[in-house]
Amino acid sequence: MGARLMALGRRRLLAGWSVIGPRLYCVAAAMLCWLALASPSAAQTPKAEGFQTAAPYAILIEADTGAVLFEKQADQPMYPSSMAKLMTAELVFKAIRENRLKPDDEITISVDAWRRGGAPSGGSTMYAAVNSRVRVEDLMRGMIIQSGNDACIALAEAMHGNEQAFARAMTERARELGLAKAVFTNATGLPDPGMKISARELATLARHLIENYPEFYKLYGEPEFTWNKIRQRNRNPLLAMNIGADGLKTGYTKDAGYGLVASAVQDGLRLILVVNGLTSDRERANEARKLLEWGFRDFESRLLFAEGQTVGEAQLFGGEKGRVALVGARPIRLMLPRGTQEKITGRIVYTGPITAPVQKGQPIGQLKVWRGDRLTLEAPLQAGESVGTGTMTQRALDAASELIIGLFRSAVARI
Repeated sequence: MGARLMALGRRRLLAGWSVIGPRLYCVAAAMLCWLALASPSAAQTPKAEGFQTAAPYAILIEADTGAVLFEKQADQPMYPSSMAKLMTAELVFKAIRENRLKPDDEITISVDAWRRGGAPSGGSTMYAAVNSRVRVEDLMRGMIIQSGNDACIALAEAMHGNEQAFARAMTERARELGLAKAVFTNATGLPDPGMKISARELATLARHLIENYPEFYKLYGEPEFTWNKIRQRNRNPLLAMNIGADGLKTGYTKDAGYGLVASAVQDGLRLILVVNGLTSDRERANEARKLLEWGFRDFESRLLFAEGQTVGEAQLFGGEKGRVALVGARPIRLMLPRGTQEKITGRIVYTGPITAPVQKGQPIGQLKVWRGDRLTLEAPLQAGESVGTGTMTQRALDAASELIIGLFRSAVARI
C-alpha cells in the first residue's frame, strides 16, 4: 500500500503545482493538437506583432469566447468618463429583469438631477424638465443614445434613494461580475479622481451586456432619440461607417480623453473594442475603425474543441473513479492571426482536488490558452459526466495520498 500511495503522490505532483489547503492545479491540455494550428507557409513575423494604435489604452476581443486579439495597457486603471454608464445600464437592466423596475414606471426628475445632469449643467443631457415624470424606458434611451446625465441620476435616485448609494451598488455589482479593479463613484462618469476601471474590464462588461441582455442591447444601435422636442443623434461614430457596428458607448472628459466601447459583427463574428485616452473625437473614430477592420481582416477563428468534446481531466477526491472528464459549455474557439507561427500553449487550471460526488455540468475550472507569452483565452470548463462517491477504501486511499502530498510539500517548503 505504501508504494501505491507514493505513486499516487508522484502522479499528483506531476500534474501541476499547488499550495497547502485548496490547491491550484495547472494541467497540460493533452488533446489540443497545437501543431495543426500553425500554417507551414506562414511568414516568420505574425502581422499582429506589427499593429500600432495611437490609443494609450486599448483592447480588442472576440465576443463569443473572450479571446484577446490585441491589447495595450489593458489592465491599467483609467478614468472611464461616460463609458461608466455601461454599469449604470447593467443595474437598470438587471432590475427590470428581476421585476424590481418596469419600463413603464414613471420617475420624477429631481432638482438635483436637472441641475447637475440636465440643461443647466452644460454636459450630456436628454433635456428632461425639472419635476417632470419620465418613463423608465425613455430614461434608458436618454442614457444610452443621448448619454444623458440627467437620465442616469434620475434612475439612480429611483433605484437606491440617492446617487451615492447607487454608485456603491455599481461597485458591488462589478465585483460580482469579476471586475476586480473597477470603482464607481457616480452613475454618470462625470470627473471624479476615485472613479477607475481598466479597458479589459470595460470589454468584459460590454460582453456581459451583449450576452445577457439582448433585448436591451438593441437600444445601443438606435440612431437617434427625441425628447422635450430636441432630437439628438447617437454619439457612437462607428454606427454610420458600414462596418457592422451595432452599439455601446462613447466617453470624454478632459482628464480621461476621448474613449469608446464598441462592438461590431461581420459574417457572424462579433468583436468588442475598447479605446481610451485619445486626443479628439476624430482620432477616436479613426483608431476604433482601424482596430476593428484589422481584427476582422487579419484574424481567423480556429475550433479547438467542439461542444461536449473532452478537453482534459480533473482529479477527484473520494470518488468512485479518480478523475472526471472536463468539457466546455459550448464550442471553444481561438482567434489567431492569419498565417501565424506563434507558439500556442494551453493549461487546464482548477482548484482541487475536486470532492465527489460531481454532477454533469458542474463548473470545475478553466482552459487558459497563450499565444506566445500573451494570455489570449480563458474558457470555463465543466464536468462532462457525473461521478458518485467511492467506497470507504477508495476514500481512505485518497485521504492518505493527500496527507503524503501535504507532508512532502511542507518539507520542500522548508528546504
